[in-house]
Formats: sequence, C-alpha cells, structure tokens
Amino acid sequence: MTRTWFINTMFSMAYLIDGHNLIPKIRGLSLESADDEMQLVELLQEFCRRRRKSVEVFFDNAPPGQHRARVFGRVKARFVRQGQTADQAIYQRLEQLGRSARNFTVVSSDRQVKAAARAWGAKSISAEAFARMLQAALQVSATEDEQRAETALQPEEVEDWLTVFGSGESEGDE
Repeated sequence: MTRTWFINTMFSMAYLIDGHNLIPKIRGLSLESADDEMQLVELLQEFCRRRRKSVEVFFDNAPPGQHRARVFGRVKARFVRQGQTADQAIYQRLEQLGRSARNFTVVSSDRQVKAAARAWGAKSISAEAFARMLQAALQVSATEDEQRAETALQPEEVEDWLTVFGSGESEGDE
C-alpha cells in the first residue's frame, strides 16, 4: 500500500460541514444549547468511527481569541473568527483544496455553498440529507452494540469453557 493511495483514500471519504447549518436538523440538538457544537462533534466522531470517514466541521462566531482548528480523532472542528462566516471558511477550504476538492462532499443547505462546491468539483448534500444519514448510522451503531452485548460471554460462561477445554496451562505448570 503506497502513501499516495492512503492519502487519496482518506480524502475520498471526507466531508466539509457547515456545523450551525446541520445542528438544527439533528433530533436532540439545538442551536440554543450552550454546548451544541461539542454535541455535534461527538455525534460526528461516532459517525466517522462507524463509517470510516473524515470530517471537517465549520462553526461561525468563535469568541475573540478562540478561532482555531481542533482535532477530535477523525473530526477536525474549525471555529471561525467573528467577522467571517462558516460559508466563507468553506469557500476558502475548497479553494485551498483545488483539484482535490472533488474528493470531498460539502454538507450545507445553503444554495451558494452548494454552488461553490460544484464549481470546485466537490459533491454536495443538504444538511437534512446528511442528518438522516448520520442518524441512520448512529441507529445501526446502537443496534450493533445491543447485539454485541447479547452475544458477549458472561464470566461464568468463560469459566465453563475453560473447564471444558482447559485453561491453557500445561499439567506441569501447577
């Protein structure tokens, strides 16, 4: 496996997301919540883990001195300084990506953002469509976790199997 293949594969699975555009589309999240951004980041982390995707999420109106990017596993949260919008930051990121933008999907319901994505060759989906996709991935995640819990061996079952097949110690070790 070459380094170029890995990088291309990683980027072919990436999303650029307008965070404040997505938050109101997700059941249980609200822009009124004090920690709405971190709640979204946590959901996106689980989505990325389950779907093996990477995400850059952009949030408007970072407090003075707080504009920066923070990495949370496969999620990079970009807190955009006041005076600039997440839309503008997404435009700049697309421009920075250049031809590589075609390996990204932009998540926004804003027509201008979607048009910019298409102009750079990126795919685009609405915040509503991505919210459905995110919630479906998380629902599958919860179901899989329940199934794993049901199939996990209990400590007494492990002891029973060790008795049947031996503990792996040789007779001379006692």
